[in-house]
Amino acid sequence: MTVQDVVFDFGGVLIDWNPRYLYRNIFKDKKEMEYFLNDVCTPRWNAAMDKGKPFKQSVEELMAKYPQYADQIKMYDERWEEMCGGEIAGSVDLLKRIAAHYPVYGLTNWSAEKFAITEPQHDFFKLFRGIVVSGVEKEIKPEPRLFEILIQRYGLNPEKTVFTDDSLANIETAKSLGFQAIHFQSPEQLQEELILKGVILD
Repeated sequence: MTVQDVVFDFGGVLIDWNPRYLYRNIFKDKKEMEYFLNDVCTPRWNAAMDKGKPFKQSVEELMAKYPQYADQIKMYDERWEEMCGGEIAGSVDLLKRIAAHYPVYGLTNWSAEKFAITEPQHDFFKLFRGIVVSGVEKEIKPEPRLFEILIQRYGLNPEKTVFTDDSLANIETAKSLGFQAIHFQSPEQLQEELILKGVILD
């Protein structure tokens, strides 16, 4: 199938985001850090902010529930940028090569508040024809609705669109909607699969 457009996820594909980058410097005990990130500041709690819940409200509610971790919970907001490990260089290079030949779009689960801080820090965001952010739309992957917003807003044909994401659940939704989906594991693996799909990179 001919490729007309390419869609990128951001966190874990173009930007290396992991709360452990911050909290490994906060907790002396690795087991306690893992407990904190799995049972206090849970992925589900973070997803609510990705879907549009304000950070301040989320943090205050969680501090009331876990007062013994109040300081550490507050850092999730106030020191959020320390969770960003920087650009994934190989992926950004692929993005630049692809953008020379195809319209590129972004589809990301990201807090609207935090994306507004992150976007100006990376020049590669200027390459995108359009970006759909979960926190802005109040919808979140892997639910189909966020994908549908992308399709409708930019007139994409999923069957002629390559989508890459590091989340297998998101890939499964994309496939169900007809996208040519690639489960991102590394820039090298992504490049190989893009070539197999006939995407021009040079």
